[in-house]
Amino acid sequence: MSLTERVYSHLSLFDIALALLGLFVFCCLREKLSNKHGPMLWPVFGITPEFFFHINDVYGWVTKTLKNCRGTFLYRGVWLDGSYGAVTCVPANVEYMLKTNFKNFPKGTFFKDRFSDLLEDGIFNADDASWKEQRRIIVTEMHSTKFMEHSFETTQHLVKKKLLKVMESFARSQEPFDLQDVLLRLTFDIICIAGLGDDPETLASDLPQVPFAKAFEEATESTLFRFMIPPYIWKPMKFLDIGYEKSLRKAVEVVHGFVNKMIVDRIRKLKDEETLDNRSDVLTRIIQIESRRKGNEIDPSTVRFFRQFCTSFILAGRDTSSVALSWFCWVIQKHPEVENKIISEIREILRRRGDSPASKTDGSLFTVRELNSMVYLQAALSETLRLYPPIPMEMKQAIEDDVFPDGTFIRKGSRVYFSIYAMGRMESIWGKDSEMFRPERWIQAGRFVSEGQFKYVVFNAGPRLCIGKTFAYLQMKMIAASVLLRYSIKVAQDHVVVPRVTTNLYMKYGLKVTITPRPLEREEKVESCSM
Repeated sequence: MSLTERVYSHLSLFDIALALLGLFVFCCLREKLSNKHGPMLWPVFGITPEFFFHINDVYGWVTKTLKNCRGTFLYRGVWLDGSYGAVTCVPANVEYMLKTNFKNFPKGTFFKDRFSDLLEDGIFNADDASWKEQRRIIVTEMHSTKFMEHSFETTQHLVKKKLLKVMESFARSQEPFDLQDVLLRLTFDIICIAGLGDDPETLASDLPQVPFAKAFEEATESTLFRFMIPPYIWKPMKFLDIGYEKSLRKAVEVVHGFVNKMIVDRIRKLKDEETLDNRSDVLTRIIQIESRRKGNEIDPSTVRFFRQFCTSFILAGRDTSSVALSWFCWVIQKHPEVENKIISEIREILRRRGDSPASKTDGSLFTVRELNSMVYLQAALSETLRLYPPIPMEMKQAIEDDVFPDGTFIRKGSRVYFSIYAMGRMESIWGKDSEMFRPERWIQAGRFVSEGQFKYVVFNAGPRLCIGKTFAYLQMKMIAASVLLRYSIKVAQDHVVVPRVTTNLYMKYGLKVTITPRPLEREEKVESCSM
């Protein structure tokens, strides 16, 4: 090839590259002009680059974008991924999905495929008849008087015998520790004892590493990657058993192995009817019902059903309360006036009981009636949940074409996300002070007033409304009141508190704190007079 031919050849390649770049820029400009307020949908890559550009503040970016778009925007994913849909925070749209046209917006295959390894066909990964049957069984057992008493007594016992002893140890040493980790351990032990009848003892005094608890967390973390990359990438990785898919497989094996052993051991004890009758956990009750129905013959499919129940139960009960309490402890440090009102309310309850201020150290805990009378504490917890919901985003998948109340057309197969995090920050929903932490918004005439479930979707809504909402509030109030009465919590200086991008709103770096015994009431009064 002559020199002239080589020059023309290079020029042709340069022209092609320049033309492709021009086409790319043109597509970008056209997309932006047609979608001025929504997120940039890049050629080939869709919304994916925007997600990674804002990876350090995904929830804040989604909130800002929804505000600019008046509550709803459309998106599409990576080319050949087949993902498209909408993101919304409009209460009317949420109500339409979760109640009005509930049948057209199930969890869908996209969600179920990604959680199938860990949750299998458990209640959080099921739709239609399977979901209805599982929910019926769980509601029947969880709403029984026997379980309600058992779960409350379990919380009382673990707060008194484990949590307060761990806190006392840290108060003596003045050593900084991760409060989020301690709370995760506590709620994990509570849910395992109350729901499954087994104590994993993660909140022992030395805060041990428990393989099952660690594997469960790794499994949920690894599952998240499947939501972030196309199936033509993660499915081959699963087939080849490489990368995070290998980590997921190993973690799921540990989780299922632990749960299987617990179920088999419990089934063996079915012969000892007296022993089982003395137990009030949900797993034992479900095994009893199934064994009687099948004549004491439990086949492998039934064991699988029990395992699905166990993993779903842990997922529901472990993270939500502990994550909420972590954000609560952080946010009241930024609002000492709120903390003072909570302490005053708790002490007033002790005075009504006839206890002296010093009685807080005797290990006595609160009754259900006393916890229900903590109006301001419930308001402060609800306000925390509004701004920092444990589950920041939820997703549904449209079976057929549909139209939202705000006029947005939803194509068949669309994956529709509703941002619970953004809903709590919308001026159109909560007023001009929507981003302020103000527990008083929940109180009228001295009473706690709940907001509509489609405006405040922290506990889901409609037919899938959280079964354990009442227990969750009692648990959070018991833990918060017992700790705050006895200890003053201080977040470590320069500790960074930001959300971690995962299925739950964990604090990315935990919550590093130090604690000191709280002065008696009369000592605090002297201090306040001298200020």
